[in-house]
Amino acid sequence: MADRVAVVTGATRGIGQATAYALARDGFAVVVTAREVDRLAATVDGLRGLGATMEAVACEVSDEASVAALATVADGLGQVHTVVANAGVPGPVAPLRDVTLAQWRDCLATNLDGVFLTFRAFLPGLTARRAGSLIAVGSMTGKRPMADRGPYAASKLGLIGLVRTLATELGPSGVRANCVCPGPVESERLDTLARRNAERDGISQEQARAAFTGLSPMGRAVTADEVAAMCAFLASDAAAGITGEDVNVSAGAVMY
Repeated sequence: MADRVAVVTGATRGIGQATAYALARDGFAVVVTAREVDRLAATVDGLRGLGATMEAVACEVSDEASVAALATVADGLGQVHTVVANAGVPGPVAPLRDVTLAQWRDCLATNLDGVFLTFRAFLPGLTARRAGSLIAVGSMTGKRPMADRGPYAASKLGLIGLVRTLATELGPSGVRANCVCPGPVESERLDTLARRNAERDGISQEQARAAFTGLSPMGRAVTADEVAAMCAFLASDAAAGITGEDVNVSAGAVMY
């Protein structure tokens, strides 16, 4: 049984994968999830290369029974200390008047309901052990909304309210809750958004990317490893006095 187990949802690539590696390097046993376990093959290979104790689990975070099964697997590995709720979807890129109710619900079901269900499933064990770290991966879009991203912005801003409430409720038990808010991240998703915006606005993909990176005074996107480092810090004892915070990792694109 591992002394400290970390659960990372949405760990196929990007922030989730990088966070799983960072926590493994810090000595955590790691449980990683995706909707389809086969999509975790690269992450599993990387964790094995690090010599990590790990499990890969298929999990649909918007499904209560699926999340309960995840908690059972993780509890069987050892003492769950850290839960990183990273699974998310970008949602539609469209003016709110053109967003369907189905699109709205699908985005919030994964990005907000999924975090609620994931955190809730692990609360009994964390509070019983009187220690632990809940980390929601939000977005600067929840703090600095962009046009045509209404469902996504609403879901990510909702995470801030969720972690502040949990921090207040769980403080006496020693369990912490925080939200990490990345700026644009060098990733396939950023490329997809840039391509969509370029097509929508009739500009080049390079110009569309510059609209994202230009928000930063450093003139760049952040990396998945930089976001993962913040998650690993919040999981560590060095962050024992930090709870209820929404922490930006945005190269200065958001400063509040």
